[in-house]
Amino acid sequence: MTEKMRFGIIGAGVIAPTHAKAIRSLPDAELVAVADVIPERVEKIVDTYGIHGYTDIQAMLDKEQLDIVTICTPSGMHGEHACMAMRSGRHVVVEKPMEIRRAAMDEMLHVQKEQLVKLAVISQHRFDAANQQVHALVAEQAFGKLVMGNALIPWWRSQGYYDSGAWRGTWQFDGGGVLMNQSIHSIDVLQWLMGKVKSIYAYTDTRVHRMESEDVAVAVLRFANGALGTIAATTGAYPGTGTRIEIYGDKGSASIEADELGYLHLARDDKEAMGDYGGSGKAAKAEKAEASAANNPAALSTNSHALQFADMIRAIREDGTPLVDGVSARHPVEIILAIYESARTGKEVTLS
Repeated sequence: MTEKMRFGIIGAGVIAPTHAKAIRSLPDAELVAVADVIPERVEKIVDTYGIHGYTDIQAMLDKEQLDIVTICTPSGMHGEHACMAMRSGRHVVVEKPMEIRRAAMDEMLHVQKEQLVKLAVISQHRFDAANQQVHALVAEQAFGKLVMGNALIPWWRSQGYYDSGAWRGTWQFDGGGVLMNQSIHSIDVLQWLMGKVKSIYAYTDTRVHRMESEDVAVAVLRFANGALGTIAATTGAYPGTGTRIEIYGDKGSASIEADELGYLHLARDDKEAMGDYGGSGKAAKAEKAEASAANNPAALSTNSHALQFADMIRAIREDGTPLVDGVSARHPVEIILAIYESARTGKEVTLS
């Protein structure tokens, strides 16, 4: 029997229990320890999971035999803590976003290469069945020439949510607002399906909340393959509804709604040619969920996180590459940084 991979968690805030549950659900993983500078947070995780707790991150790295460390600290600290863990010889999984600054991402990739360890960044929705299915169809060119791709994220966060942590919605620690924190998953999936983004023109604003950064943003995209697209996101859409990602091509269309496949129609499945004015296929309405991440950041399913942790374990044992490695995880951050630049300058921004 293969020995279990031993996990430690840095940061015991809102997302840490999701990591802990996902790790515990895997037969070849063991949750060993957690570290956070706030003792009460550490105690809560320790009491729930019966693991070792630390208020000193370096002490955990020095004392515990860990194979993988997951980073659950504020976004602006991801680089610092990921590099600490990698320099101790551990493989690292970073909660999204990879980082909020280019220099920090550069350092993370440098340290990873230098230390010969694996680095993955949470983008758990790449592991959702609907996204996997649509990605496979894109790879088969089943949609034909891609024409348009859109991401809509109409979420809600109360003022109390932003007030609950001094880092939330700040440029220094959150790296932005609705884009960098809530929408990065959908942005990552959109560019994973549609391909790299070539240029962006965008607007952002703060309409509802008292916060440094944006709570609404709209961007127009030109993809490297010539397709166009949009990103529209807010945390001011009460009460918050599910995300929607749309893929359109001249041989088919698909929409992914609240992480489920809402609509799929491919020309190759048609028995008769489509008329001049197209069709009017409608997706079945999804059942109303009691709670979702659209209005409750704690209502995340652990299934996709578990799949991503399992993918990391696979990459380590096979000496392969995680599906969402550091190089791949940098792309959605670069898109978001370009949106901020365009909104600030009023100009179209070209990505390298």
